[in-house]
Amino acid sequence: MLEQGTISIHTENIFPIIKKSLYSDHQIFLRELVSNAVDAIQKLKMVSRAGDYAGDIGEPEIEIAIDKDKKTLSISDNGIGMTADEVKKYINQVAFSSAEEFIHKYEGKSDQPIIGHFGLGFYSSFMVAQKVEIDTLSYQEGAQAVHWTCDGSPAFTLEESSRTTRGTTITLSLQGEEEEFLESARIKNLVKTYCDFLPVPIKLEGEVLNKQKAPWRESPSNLSQEDYLEFYRYLYPFQEEPLLWVHLNTDYPFIINGILYFPKMRPDVDVTKGQIKLFCNQVFVSDNCEEIIPQFLTPMRGVIDSTDIPLNVSRSALQGDRTVKRIGDYIAKKVGDRLKELFRDNREQYISAWKDLGTFVKFGVLNDEKFKKQIEDIIVFRTTAKLTEKVAAETPVVEVQSSDGDAWQDVTPSPSSENSAPSAPYTTLKEYLERNKERNENRVFYSTDEATQATYIELHKNQGLEVLFMDSFIDTHFINFLEREYQDVKFTRVDSDLDNTLLEQDKDKEIVDPKTNKTRSESIKELFEKSLNKPKLNIRTEALKSDDPHGTPPAIVLLPEILRRMREMNAMMMQQQTVEFPEDHVLLVNTAHPLIQNLANLNQGSIIQGDGESSTDQLVNLICQHVYDLALMSQKGFDADGMKSFVERSNEVLTKLTEQASK
Repeated sequence: MLEQGTISIHTENIFPIIKKSLYSDHQIFLRELVSNAVDAIQKLKMVSRAGDYAGDIGEPEIEIAIDKDKKTLSISDNGIGMTADEVKKYINQVAFSSAEEFIHKYEGKSDQPIIGHFGLGFYSSFMVAQKVEIDTLSYQEGAQAVHWTCDGSPAFTLEESSRTTRGTTITLSLQGEEEEFLESARIKNLVKTYCDFLPVPIKLEGEVLNKQKAPWRESPSNLSQEDYLEFYRYLYPFQEEPLLWVHLNTDYPFIINGILYFPKMRPDVDVTKGQIKLFCNQVFVSDNCEEIIPQFLTPMRGVIDSTDIPLNVSRSALQGDRTVKRIGDYIAKKVGDRLKELFRDNREQYISAWKDLGTFVKFGVLNDEKFKKQIEDIIVFRTTAKLTEKVAAETPVVEVQSSDGDAWQDVTPSPSSENSAPSAPYTTLKEYLERNKERNENRVFYSTDEATQATYIELHKNQGLEVLFMDSFIDTHFINFLEREYQDVKFTRVDSDLDNTLLEQDKDKEIVDPKTNKTRSESIKELFEKSLNKPKLNIRTEALKSDDPHGTPPAIVLLPEILRRMREMNAMMMQQQTVEFPEDHVLLVNTAHPLIQNLANLNQGSIIQGDGESSTDQLVNLICQHVYDLALMSQKGFDADGMKSFVERSNEVLTKLTEQASK
């Protein structure tokens, strides 16, 4: 026996801490041991390149073996191995990281990183093992193989071994409750989860378990479009193709490699949960990157690999500090750069992607001042203007950051014209203002709901007024942001008021009826006021411009912009989706519509019978109420009682109309 002693530690017994507190998940022991094995192989390559080893390093590999009879699991490598002195130094002195010391000695001698960070990874094996053995032979000429044994207490034994092959084997005698790790399927799954992209073949019963190639560490020039797509499909199977992606490959101001994808948004996707995988030197660490990725980029997917992201000792969680924030800002900037590049060079593809990304970009603008300054000029809105833009074919765009700096390259083939298809046009706010400055300078007409506001939109379109669609759930807040940014611009929702362009301006020419001494408009207003009997309702009579009066509504409800916003703010403060529709709104009666004109004629011809209403008076009142109901439906839905009353009145109107028609 070479030696017998106790492990040098700074607490009385570190093993209970390791088993219960240091590592939150027992299964990561395999990740740590395989990572150490990869380190050993990379170290051998480094000393060989440095000229300190003249032997044949052979084909690197890691072999995992299961012995169900003995209840053991072993991990073997053909790497650098250890001498007795190195075992004493790196194993017995817990938390002394051999990786750090080795990097300092052989800095610049290898293009492959050393994974080890903390020097505690090996001891994670005691979470699942009642006994751990190391059998190792150093690469050094004349080295003696050694065998180290520890049963989970500070006591260990170190003795000579009969091993003749260079490398190290770690053998775990598993605890009774950890025998799940004797199942091949379990081991295969763990290797795929944690070690899939490590650059050394990992074998179990002769089968290679890992992919080995990490695309994000490749030079972008070595990857084809299909490589990027294949990687996405591998990470996220059964998903639609991504919209576009960004390849990060930089060593300043941080060492970060990664590929970030913008996925197609689907109703079943939880956008509050990130799906970016965090790696450290190709070792999977976590699915949780929320601390790194700005919140508005949470829907992104892909991989980030960095040694500059501070992890806790178990690598299970990020340690919050300024570095994480700066890395997040850096990633946001690169995403912003890419969006600007795409807007400038391939606007068709940009607009195609915007349909999925727009909401999150706007969220970023509202919450990140730097990001806002980057992309505020490329925020686009769907518009009623007849523009000539087309959307490119559904071919994702490849974007990469070159190793020469911040210049970006687009290596996507340009789509052919026959693959392009017409799309709803989109425009920036600046383009809208420039296009409409002569007709309605510094005024923006917008819609928040194309379906319910269709009548109002059509009125604007028919008179050549362009309308922007601000109909995502975030736009209520985003309009306020736009008003702060463009303080000289007035934003008017299409149903808040009507521009004079939409109205006939010849009211002064109306003929006064000598019997009533009132104009036709005044008589119609009085008729609706009497029939509806709503003191707080502001009734206006206007003639809407149109080449076809039948194509305009007989009446519309308007809710002034300020009043509507106060209503929405109250709803938000009361944590309600809606509040009661205010009684003091506007009913604009379209005096040019044939229905309103017929109604006025019908009212003039009504005959009072005795002290009551004639059947014609009753019909006039019902039609006034019905016209109001129809106008109101575009602003608010009826509750159960309201809908019941509407249906009853509709049936009554139809009944009286058929009665009169049958006379």
